[in-house]
Parts: sequence; C-alpha cells; structure tokens
Amino acid sequence: MKRFSLILLLTVAVPACAVDSDGFVPLFNGRDLTGWVNANCAPETWSVRDGMIHCTGQPTGALRTERQYENFVLEVEWRHLVSGGNSGVFIWGTPIAAPGVPFLRGIEVQVLDHGYAEQYEKQNGKKSDWFTTHGDVFPIHGASMKPFGRHNGDRSFPSEDRSKGFPEWNHYRIVGTNGVLRLSVNGKEVSGGENCNYRKGYLALESEGAPVEFRNLRLQELPSSGASPELTAPLDLGWRPLFTGLDLRGWQTNAVTASRWQAGGGRIVLTSGEADAAATLWTDKDFGDAEFVLDCRPAKPAEGKSAVVPTIFLRGTGGNGVEVKLEGAAPGSYQRYVVTLKGREVTVKRNGQETQSRTLPANALAQGAFGLCAAGGAVEFMNLCVRDL
Repeated sequence: MKRFSLILLLTVAVPACAVDSDGFVPLFNGRDLTGWVNANCAPETWSVRDGMIHCTGQPTGALRTERQYENFVLEVEWRHLVSGGNSGVFIWGTPIAAPGVPFLRGIEVQVLDHGYAEQYEKQNGKKSDWFTTHGDVFPIHGASMKPFGRHNGDRSFPSEDRSKGFPEWNHYRIVGTNGVLRLSVNGKEVSGGENCNYRKGYLALESEGAPVEFRNLRLQELPSSGASPELTAPLDLGWRPLFTGLDLRGWQTNAVTASRWQAGGGRIVLTSGEADAAATLWTDKDFGDAEFVLDCRPAKPAEGKSAVVPTIFLRGTGGNGVEVKLEGAAPGSYQRYVVTLKGREVTVKRNGQETQSRTLPANALAQGAFGLCAAGGAVEFMNLCVRDL
C-alpha cells in the first residue's frame, strides 16, 4: 500500500509541462512539434533538428500553436541560416491564412537578416525607409495596431539597432497585454504598438523563403483582461491543409491534361485550355461530411470570351462527381469560398455570405474525392483546407 502511494505521489508530482521558477513554461519540448500545427506548409517545411525548430522557408506559410493566447510574455531565440533571410513571429493570429495570401492575419514581429537590407540598398542605391532588420512590429492582412515611436504608417520601427546578423542567434522578448504589444531585442525594448485588433489569438512562426531556426521558446501567461469576441481571432475548428504549397502531392488528374495543372508558390494553377471535365484535379483522399475552404482567382477572359467559371466536384469517383460552380468569382481577384457538405446538403459561402444551398442527388456517394476544375480558361487556387464534420 505504501509502495502504491509513493508511485502515485511521484506520478502526480511530475507535470506534463514543467513551470520554471520564474513562471515560464516551454512552448517547444525540443524533441518534436507537439503543441504546434502546420497551418499551410508542406510536411517537411517544419521539423526538429538538434533541439531546435528548423524551417526550410518553402513555401511561405506558418506553424502555429494549438491554442490561443491573450496576455503573455513570450521569449524566443532565432537565427537565419543564409544572408538576407526573412521570417517572423505572428501574434494573435488566425488559425488559417487570410484570404488571397499565405499569411495569417495578426501582428507580425519581423525576423529579418541584415543581408536583406543590404540587398535592397544595392538594388535601389539607397537605404530603405519602409523597413528595418532590427525588430519592426506591424499588423498584416486585416489586423490593426497603433504603432509606438518612429513609424511608417502602422509599422513600428525600433528605437535602436540591436539585432545580430546571420548566422548569430538573437533573443526576442514579446509582451502582449490588453492589446498592447512590446518587443525587446537582445535585452532592450525597442518597438511595439497599442489598440491591437485582434488581441487574443494564436502564436505562430513564419516560413518565408529562406531557412531559419528557433529555440528556447517559452511563455508566461498573464491574467486575462477579457478580450471581446470581436477582438478575438476565430477558433481552429480542426482545419488541415489540402495542398503542400509546393507540388501536387495528394492530387491526381487525367494524364492528357496533367500538363495544364501546375503547383508552386502556394498556388495551384490550371492553365488555359478547352473546358473539359477530364481536366479536373482530384484529391487522392475521399471525404464524407466535410467543410472545404479555398480561395480562387479566375484569369481575365480574352476579348470576346466568356468569363472563367471555377468549379469544384464533391464525392467524386472514377472521374465523376457532383459539380458545384463557384458563383461570383471575380476575374483578377481572390474570393474565399467555404463549402459545407453534410449528408446530402451543400451550402456555399463567398466572402462570408451564403450564395448557394442545394441537395445532392439521391444516388450521390456517401464518400468521395474532392475536385477542382474551371470552364473557359485559366484559374488559380490557394489556401485549400478541409475539416471533417
């Protein structure tokens, strides 16, 4: 009995995530990416090497936390592995990318190597007046912030140049409280802003073109100040990417039309050609009840030609499926569509507004592949995500 009690006591006394004496807990266990979610990158973009989070930089995207944070102190060390490397830490971000871009909506704390500014000066014959490499802080893609100190628009510039260049390590201390964000670079506060919207959301690391590493990520949560729903990022509902951002792994199409489908830079592109259902690009995986997110941008039609009509297929097999046209797609600009399929009922929303509601035929499959196509010309797709219902 005494032995059992001792074992139980030892089991309870060892927490899953130990708290340091100063109140911090690690955000990264040094072994794997437990607690983190690949928002929109390839499987190999983010990995663990020698106790560090390693990022290839390809494609542009994010690795985010599983849960949201409101008020906190975050510490992280980073280093670039090539001159001119670009990355960032996203604060109070969304669970998936903002429409038409590969970035989460949120406040970005810039992680930029000095070589980037040196290349800019060489190409333009002058130093940049719109960015620095020492810890800029700025809102992106729908977020907002009133910057502190010297700034350009809503971009807060650091008061001192304190970051070290490739391949040295830098230390960031980021304090977020009640919509106020403050950044300290290598031991001294230099930039930030207030009136941030959102002021509760996910934390994320950015992949943006070049390899970068992060280590010693730790966080101290501070008491909530009650962020209202409109100042809180949407919750993750279980989204996962359908596209690597680099290639067509996980997709297949007819061999005759395969050359029309291209992938890279975070986009899937169908080049111009005849309207043909055989040109549909299908997922390898089948889906039952599910919700799909995708951004699409049709090409502008040639003179005298009809507008391109992006199309998806639901529950497909053997090259056939239930066709759903993405109404209202605007040539030259991205529109976000959310397609919900439950049982035989389908609803389609464009930019948050419902545009279609229909019932699948009685003979529709209970499960099947998801397909992309377009009638009348070229179209681009990006930010493809799915969640099971």
